Amino acid sequence: MVDALVLCLALWVTLALRDGTPRSWDLVRQQAHYYLLLVAVWVVSALFFDCYDLPRTADASQSAWAAARAGLVTALAYLLIPFFTPHLPASRLSSVLFVGMVTISVPIWRVVYAVVFTQPAFQKRILVVGAGQSGRKIAEILANAPDRGNPYAGSGFQLVGFVDDRADLKDTMLVGVPVMGTRHDLTRLVQQHDIDLLVIAIRYAPQIQPELFQALLDCRELGVDVELMVGLYERLTGRIPVEQAGYDLDLIVPVPDSAMQHFFSAGKRIEDLVAAVCGLTVLALVAPFIALANAIWSPGPLFYRQLRVGKGGRPFYLFKFRSMIPTAEEECGAVWACEHDDRVTPVGRLLRKTRLDEFPQFLNVLRGDMSLVGPRPERPEFVAQLVAEVPFYQARHAVRPGVTGWAQVRYRYGSSVEDALIKLEYDLYYIRHQSIYLELSALVKTAAVMLGLKGR
Repeated sequence: MVDALVLCLALWVTLALRDGTPRSWDLVRQQAHYYLLLVAVWVVSALFFDCYDLPRTADASQSAWAAARAGLVTALAYLLIPFFTPHLPASRLSSVLFVGMVTISVPIWRVVYAVVFTQPAFQKRILVVGAGQSGRKIAEILANAPDRGNPYAGSGFQLVGFVDDRADLKDTMLVGVPVMGTRHDLTRLVQQHDIDLLVIAIRYAPQIQPELFQALLDCRELGVDVELMVGLYERLTGRIPVEQAGYDLDLIVPVPDSAMQHFFSAGKRIEDLVAAVCGLTVLALVAPFIALANAIWSPGPLFYRQLRVGKGGRPFYLFKFRSMIPTAEEECGAVWACEHDDRVTPVGRLLRKTRLDEFPQFLNVLRGDMSLVGPRPERPEFVAQLVAEVPFYQARHAVRPGVTGWAQVRYRYGSSVEDALIKLEYDLYYIRHQSIYLELSALVKTAAVMLGLKGR
């Protein structure tokens, strides 16, 4: 909200100086579309440069640098939009003033945010109930600190300690914070240390003792917030901790059916069809050049067809531009691609870095096998292994797989079971929280990967 306010103020000052007269509130209301469009362009630019990543916003230098780049792109893009923006380019001084104000003012505000609002006075003090695997997992996120504080300082949390009934843990240090007492000490510790939030890190609800439940009620009566570990983990990381979820199905299924969900699903399919037509148009334009390059450096088929597992566990054939040698799996069989894979051709390396190798999948999108955004489909050989080793893995088959996805833009290329577990946590977060914002965020970050040649 403050980002938007600062941007609109920069535009308001620029227009006032250009016109040479004060701008009344009525005039601002008449030109509201100028300001709304500016904010919309900023949102896209900010997502592109990851300006709303919590650890980054807590670091003044990183936040200012990201905001400066997003501000510069926003201002330049805004000046290039005809008809719907004020005629600033007519005056070079006004244009330079606008670009300068946007590029400087937002980073200054971000430095203020990072310095002021990450101070202890603005943070919630947390006490974690349970020092087992779940408790240590959330503590690692909150307490594993770089030099200047924990990496999620921008989220406003400060970990004070643990409460656990095991006698061997009392007065010990775990993940840099103390185990301060047992359930019998909970109410006293909350009052003594000004605790604002109790995080329940007990994997199975039946394990909560009646005395502990009563102590939690007493603390709630005192005005202390109570939250499950999985909920806080989800909000901080954009992932669902499947290893800590137990048998809580609410964590791995989408929100209850609603009219808005139906509208979203219909809109998503329309989005898929439009994207498929645009993507196949691009495909038709670039395919001859890729075919020529392959004929020179790596003769063989232009396209590659591979069996993948889709929605409902149904197999389908996925199409890609071939990026490996034709005999890539004749000897080794189905294996995960690795960094600096010898099987990747010179042309294929460029295709992978730009993600152009994925463009034939728009045919899958048009056919309904895939969606533009969703969990990436995996090969049946790997699915069988991952279902046996990774909790809730089958839940990702509840929706259509995607050309790109939340896991793809939030995590590196996966080449192991451990990577698959982390990517599953992102995929389940997407499935549970599908929204226009998540779709837009995934698409903009995918564009950043393509332009930055970060594909693999």
